Amino acid sequence: MPQSGDTFVVDTKENIGYLVHENASYLAFPVVTGQRKTVHYLGLTYDAATPDTQWRAESEEYKGDHITFGPTGRFFRLSDDTEATSYGIHGHAYADAMLAKPDRYRSMGCIIVNERMLDIIEKTFNINNGLLDVLTTDGKPQNIASAAI
Repeated sequence: MPQSGDTFVVDTKENIGYLVHENASYLAFPVVTGQRKTVHYLGLTYDAATPDTQWRAESEEYKGDHITFGPTGRFFRLSDDTEATSYGIHGHAYADAMLAKPDRYRSMGCIIVNERMLDIIEKTFNINNGLLDVLTTDGKPQNIASAAI
């Protein structure tokens, strides 16, 4: 069950997400992160690997592209210290197929989860008054409790 103060930690090396309670208990689940190569997407050329940093989801948006953003179109935009970014947490029409593969570096930089996990992330976001702290890191933190931001 989502709780106030939960943090979303993403291990971009193993593509595992963790919803972490303040008491250090957590739920682990597979995620899709960015391709580890240069891509050409939406008129841009960039390294599509999901950056390892501290973020905050501060808005929930609904996108009309139900292939890229999944059946509900939910998109939790990630912000860094200074501004909203192009990165986010969302579903995908083929999320279940992508999540079933051992190589889950398939997004253009965003974090993709299945709709069931997106429901839980949305509840967590709402319990935290429309905010969710997110940490993307190259490997699981030694002490998952230390990941709480």
